[in-house]
Amino acid sequence: MLLVLAAEHRAHLGCVPRAGGAGGAAGRGNRAEPGRGCSCVCSLSVLTAFGELGRLALEQLRRGAAPRACETAARKLNIDVDIIQHGVEGLVYLLTESSKLMASTPFHKEISEVDFQDSIHVLGFSDELKKSLLQLYLDNRKEIRSILGELTPRLPSYHSLEWRLDVQLASRSLRQQIKPAVTMKLYLNQNEDQTSQVLQTDPATLLHLIQQLEQALGEMRMNHCRRIVRNMK
Repeated sequence: MLLVLAAEHRAHLGCVPRAGGAGGAAGRGNRAEPGRGCSCVCSLSVLTAFGELGRLALEQLRRGAAPRACETAARKLNIDVDIIQHGVEGLVYLLTESSKLMASTPFHKEISEVDFQDSIHVLGFSDELKKSLLQLYLDNRKEIRSILGELTPRLPSYHSLEWRLDVQLASRSLRQQIKPAVTMKLYLNQNEDQTSQVLQTDPATLLHLIQQLEQALGEMRMNHCRRIVRNMK
């Protein structure tokens, strides 16, 4: 399964260093635009600069954005801080999206090395840089997957349901009437605890609710919804 990169993401990844010593002009104050990777590094080698960007990307995934760390790296590499930030954002997106595919491929297999290399082929990176990028993904994919799992909201899940049908046949003001009501007690699991909710409705509203839920389940089988759910995992 290939990872499709949008133009914005390709532009950010274009800030990843491609040629050693090409960022000298950026270090002297000439700003380089995202996507023009030739102005991403200065006197340091491509792999050294890539290693710094990869470290920042992993730290951002673990602890969140760190503008000061990007500024420090920019001074260390003698390049514009915008180049660092865009490069880190591009790497974070590439690593997280590739790791998400671990749960969407058959039998929960990770995105293969060949698929990963084919996905980044459009970036025009050198063979050495593509090899380093692949190694960064292989070394950290399980940790990234674990981090993404912790960020997933813990929503209540269904446990069981009790229900009762009550029918009011008469009242003081009206001797003959039929007023049905369905009372339900819904048990939910949340954070290893069990909670309950008592609900009451009339049969017509309950029937409408069932129809809406069945419609929603039908839409979940559509390819578009499956792609959205896959990216949310």
